[in-house]
Amino acid sequence: MTWSIGQVAAGFAAGWVAVASPVAHLDHHLLTAHMVQHLLLTLVAAPLVLLGTRSWLHLPWFPNPAFCWLAGSLTVILWHVPGVFELPLQGGYWHAIEHANFFIAGLLFWYPVIHPNFTTRPWTLPLYLFLATLPCDALSAFLAFCGHVVYGQYLSGHGGMFGLSPLEDQALAGALMWVTVTLAYLIPALLATARLLSAERIHAAEAGVS
Repeated sequence: MTWSIGQVAAGFAAGWVAVASPVAHLDHHLLTAHMVQHLLLTLVAAPLVLLGTRSWLHLPWFPNPAFCWLAGSLTVILWHVPGVFELPLQGGYWHAIEHANFFIAGLLFWYPVIHPNFTTRPWTLPLYLFLATLPCDALSAFLAFCGHVVYGQYLSGHGGMFGLSPLEDQALAGALMWVTVTLAYLIPALLATARLLSAERIHAAEAGVS
């Protein structure tokens, strides 16, 4: 019980760092800081809260894993469309909507992973996680290598205070997303694959003995 409370507390602490700490205000000056916010909400806060509540939190309805996958992937893509991306940076309620959207999408995305009984086919989970890397990798590669600043908000040069040009800041944000998302999705996918292969070997051995 204590461990579960600690996981939930750590999840909310990560959320606080992302949206309310002094570090959170850097998102108007650095795209990298903005990216860190998104990653903290979806890859740290959301799964930690689910891990801490998985013993008793069970949805009364079971959304299709495809819906959970789309919620996570489309949220990332939609909020990085230039016209949409700039709305939260203008202040007002859009910033709160963006943060809530990322956190809720993270909860939906990780629910089938944290609650493995949610899926019925053995190889669904590794495939689910592997496919989730593809849209994020495409977006992060575009940000890292496109060669021009995508979001005009960061052309003002505030990143210069941190020794980064706007283009370098964007490339760093893309690289950070690329590496972090790939590791966060592929490590549990590899662990799930290893468990499945081990179970298949045990089953085959038992079948051979019988």
